[in-house]
Amino acid sequence: MKYRKLGKTGLEVSSLSFGASSLGSVFRETDDAESIRTVHTAVDMGINLIDVSPYYGLTKAETVLGKAISEIDRDRFFLTTKAGRYGADQFDFSEQRIVSSVDESLQRLQTDYIDILFLHDIEFVPFEQVAEGAFAALDKLKQQGKIRFSGVSGLPLTVFEKSLAYTELDAVLSYCHYALNDSSLLEVLPLLEQKQVGLVSASPLSMGLLGHRPLADWHPAGEELRAACKKAVEHCTAKGEDIAKLAVQFATANERIPTTLVSTANPDNIRKNIEWTDEPLDQELLAEVLAILAPVHNHSWVSGQEEYNTKIIV
Repeated sequence: MKYRKLGKTGLEVSSLSFGASSLGSVFRETDDAESIRTVHTAVDMGINLIDVSPYYGLTKAETVLGKAISEIDRDRFFLTTKAGRYGADQFDFSEQRIVSSVDESLQRLQTDYIDILFLHDIEFVPFEQVAEGAFAALDKLKQQGKIRFSGVSGLPLTVFEKSLAYTELDAVLSYCHYALNDSSLLEVLPLLEQKQVGLVSASPLSMGLLGHRPLADWHPAGEELRAACKKAVEHCTAKGEDIAKLAVQFATANERIPTTLVSTANPDNIRKNIEWTDEPLDQELLAEVLAILAPVHNHSWVSGQEEYNTKIIV
């Protein structure tokens, strides 16, 4: 496992990190004992950053993760969670709710501090609400010692530009923007590097677009993007390769991206993902897959309010 510095936090994080959303039965019904074994396997094999949110499984993911990490020395991993999003359409970024949310998360996670707190999917409310309430809460939580570092998460890259134009952040969490089909995260890297903001990149499989399972009904990708990704998956299968392996290797190979989150509730799956990061990338297959995906390269989907979906990053 490779380790990289996470911006000005100084944290040395594993190139592959663990996303605990699966522990909340978000993608399938999961067995809690198996979920706990998965977390233990991840940490034992070198992963040292674990991400979760009260939104995942409507607090189930945090609760199961809390049981898992209660059996691991706290200095063996960095823990990140989120606040502000509590349901598909439930958002509250007021100062009071962010503070109380962290207290609730600490109880479920059975710990007394969070390494990084991310404001979760801020693009779903007017930026003014986040600026006036949640950002003040982050400062208060740091002063109280409940969180060490803070940041924001969201799909549109403008989330990060808007936030960094308004305040200082320690880290950001981006998803679905550094994968085989979409590398638009590279557009915002110079800004993050200039301000020494730590970057956590998530979902190298584009929330299942680059996978073998039937795509979830809720997936927001358009038909053209779905079709191209399916073609890429089938191409890898015909070559006797797993596109998930290629996707994970591609995502973790870029040293400018400190860590990439993958989520699973299966110990064998996380073991495979970790082992893939140490194997050489098949450059010929990568070129073939990128060519298949070229017509939809950097195609994404609208998320949240209009003010975040006007492209202002050049």
